Amino acid sequence: MFNLKSITTIALITLLAGCVSPPPPHDYTAFKQADPHSIIILPPLNNTPEIIASSSVMTQMVAPIAESGFYVFPVAVVEQTFKGNGLTVASDVHKVPVKKLHDIFGADTALYITIEEYGTNYVVISSETAVTVSASLVDLRTGDVLWKDKARASSAEQQSNNSGGGLIGMLVVAAINQIAETVTDKGFEIAAIASTRLLSSDAYNGLLHGPRSPNYGKPVVSEKKQ
Repeated sequence: MFNLKSITTIALITLLAGCVSPPPPHDYTAFKQADPHSIIILPPLNNTPEIIASSSVMTQMVAPIAESGFYVFPVAVVEQTFKGNGLTVASDVHKVPVKKLHDIFGADTALYITIEEYGTNYVVISSETAVTVSASLVDLRTGDVLWKDKARASSAEQQSNNSGGGLIGMLVVAAINQIAETVTDKGFEIAAIASTRLLSSDAYNGLLHGPRSPNYGKPVVSEKKQ
């Protein structure tokens, strides 16, 4: 049973969780000075056991970058270029000197990605498919980091908290969710949400608007809130 002290502690934690403030806004000074027009997406470092995570995340990052107003080099062409030069492992690609990348592709910047979480997890009475990615945008002309951030998305955000069936019902629902999300590769959909949260110029601390955007030169969400 909960005593008064434990109830008070839970209430305090809940209150604090509701008062968590967003991270501080990015400093876009270097980004604005560099004024990049094009981006290559490098093969992601995959720190998860899911083999499909890299291709899933990489392809889902094209849309938010392009919609933000930047030219994105076709990921298939980029990947094939690396393979043609004997670079088949993401960690090796990330070690290529920025000047070399600039010489090969002629791009202004490169997006370095790390996948920290990907897949469906079953934990007693709940099941969720989650994707966590971090990324940094590097100027291939100077080697400077222009922007970096991290984002997470989860299918739990879309699930109902209905526990009308009691504990047994919750266990059954969790098992069904795990099977359904694994079979349908829910991670692909969740990766799209995480990528948009991370990169979109319409997201808090996202990329600036690129030269192909009608909002080019205008502040992003985090700048507007300052």
